[in-house]
Amino acid sequence: MLSKRFPILGHALEFAKDRGTLLKRGYAELGNIFSIKLANKAAVILVGPEFATLFFKETDKALDMSKPYQFLKPILGNVAFVASHETYLNQRPVLYEPFQREKMVRYLEIMDETVRRWVATLPDEGRFELVDTMNNLVQEVAGRAIVGDDFMEKAGKDFWANYNVVGKALDPIIPSNWPLPKFIRRDRARKRMAATLQPILDERRAHPDRHQDFLQDFINTPKADGTAASDEELLGLIISLLFAGHETTAGQASWTLIHLLQNPDYLAKVQSELQTHFPHGAHINSRTMASLKQLKWAIDETSRMRPTADIMIRVADEDMEVGGFCIPKGAPVFITAEVSHFLPDVFPEPEKYNPERFSSEQCTHKDHKNAIIGFGGGVHKCPGMNFALNEILTISALLLQAFDLTLETPDPQLRRDLGANRPTETWVSYRRKPVTEAVPEEVMQAAVAAGCPHMAKAMAARALAQVEA
Repeated sequence: MLSKRFPILGHALEFAKDRGTLLKRGYAELGNIFSIKLANKAAVILVGPEFATLFFKETDKALDMSKPYQFLKPILGNVAFVASHETYLNQRPVLYEPFQREKMVRYLEIMDETVRRWVATLPDEGRFELVDTMNNLVQEVAGRAIVGDDFMEKAGKDFWANYNVVGKALDPIIPSNWPLPKFIRRDRARKRMAATLQPILDERRAHPDRHQDFLQDFINTPKADGTAASDEELLGLIISLLFAGHETTAGQASWTLIHLLQNPDYLAKVQSELQTHFPHGAHINSRTMASLKQLKWAIDETSRMRPTADIMIRVADEDMEVGGFCIPKGAPVFITAEVSHFLPDVFPEPEKYNPERFSSEQCTHKDHKNAIIGFGGGVHKCPGMNFALNEILTISALLLQAFDLTLETPDPQLRRDLGANRPTETWVSYRRKPVTEAVPEEVMQAAVAAGCPHMAKAMAARALAQVEA
């Protein structure tokens, strides 16, 4: 048991205030397996790749995933990891269908178009608050990809408003069936979301080949037992993916840009790579993404240093012997990315920002299975991981392609939200880069055809210069 615990509450106050510091102190004092007291429960903390592998292997066996997340059930419904293991396995074909590799081409187009349209609306210079900006941008991408343009146009505003009400009721402490105002608002907003969704579901079932998005895949794909997902299951899956694909990605996109702007030497490498492989007007596709290695490593390093899911929880369904200790039945069991991602024997100089540790020349952590655990692992590893990483790369590439950015808030701090960890308020100023002569005429024409006013201005200036010459 970790030291410095209070009577009755144990370590609960310190855990609620700054669990990262608490868990790092536990590792420093006691090593890679220790216990903390959270009120009337002794929770076991496991640190490092070896224990993470055990944690994922025993999930749905000796370790139960659904029990610690029951506070999400009134929000998500009986779907995914909140449901029983049997229910999850039955729903799994539906949940994973939209993430098939061949479908990513369509989602890359949505990401590219959405972010490019936003970039085109910005003045030539100005400033924005990064976290809220990323939140709104990722929300639009998630909405268009998950429920489709037609839904966003017909009901998107009301649906998002109710979604935000539901999200504000997230509370892992207070029993979710208490008649509190926030829970009453949650239940009413969820009913309004279901009512908004119903005519869309009816139309989609009547025309199963008309749309290409997550919602249509959910409707068209049978569960493992051959039955179709119910309306309630569809609503739960949509809310869970909006939550996962929006809350977490916005935070990671913000931290990626912050880290790059805090490290100008590495940013220069990324900018050089963009000039070579992603010049003005070019569009994001799988080939482009494969060529932006420096930027991808930067995203991976941010995922290591600022994992969105800094802890994961299971409950022991039976007594377990782990590392020479007994974990008793009913005990909460945690793994912590915030500590595990900074182990010096896995990540040399772990406090140093070094994206090139993910290059083939420096990638020593590959020798350790489950060294990186921010997206989970095992059967429950986040199915949308590649979607999220592609979205962050698209946002970062298009912003850095178009603008010179300056971090006005020099040292943003970690804000631990209930849904996802994010930076505190962060302001960024920007100045649009000039379109160089190296940009091909056909690239400029394509950008103008897509509605980019800045490329149209550059094209007109080039034409005038040619006339004057």
